[in-house]
Amino acid sequence: MRKLGLLLPIVLLAACSSRPDKLAVVQAPTAGFVRGIDVATDVRDVSNELKGSPLDFVARYYRHSTSRWPTLSAEEARTVSAMGKQLVTVFESHSHKPDYFSHEAGYRDGITAHQQARAIGQPAGSAIYFAVDYNAPQPDIAGPIEQYFRGVHAGLVAAAGRGPEYRVGVYGSGAVCEHLKRTRLAQYAWLSGSTAWSGYGSFADWNIRQSKRSTAVSFDHTMNEAHGDFGAFKVKTQFTSL
Repeated sequence: MRKLGLLLPIVLLAACSSRPDKLAVVQAPTAGFVRGIDVATDVRDVSNELKGSPLDFVARYYRHSTSRWPTLSAEEARTVSAMGKQLVTVFESHSHKPDYFSHEAGYRDGITAHQQARAIGQPAGSAIYFAVDYNAPQPDIAGPIEQYFRGVHAGLVAAAGRGPEYRVGVYGSGAVCEHLKRTRLAQYAWLSGSTAWSGYGSFADWNIRQSKRSTAVSFDHTMNEAHGDFGAFKVKTQFTSL
């Protein structure tokens, strides 16, 4: 991805006590704006600073195994949740390349994202965002990008073996977000902080909006604000007897 209040759990997923990473909660919609960051690296390395920050959520990545960047792990998810912070997840691969997008790529990424979400205990009903990290022209949006998101939906269904467990979000330009929300291929929109990208000034139906760095923390990050239901969650951090 391009770098530029108190919440109550509403859903508890049951699992065996030997799998604490499978116990998680979907977060209730916020009553106002909250602040968070997206980070490319494992935040356990900066956990002390993050814990003391005023941030409400942390966005981390699912990736293919060939990526040089670390994927969100169950241990990292538990660490973030234990701080009282919410989590947001986004799948990113070669999303800056226009020729990456196709139904086949979306299907593959949907399956991979589902598998990684289950591995960290991300609860059903929360969101996985999928990145479109370039200023896509309209023919790309209505063509390969739309087909990519149709593939994502098919992959999530195939991986679950029934209806999809996770809701779909999109990270991208205002034009990308508007099209995918309008066609109901994305339920959530994360507006890129690239202000020169198409539709930035006119798209208002965002759930998360990216900006720039802030002074909230000293490590490398990008700032974001969110409101309402934006697909966030926490995972349980200890064993629970059922």
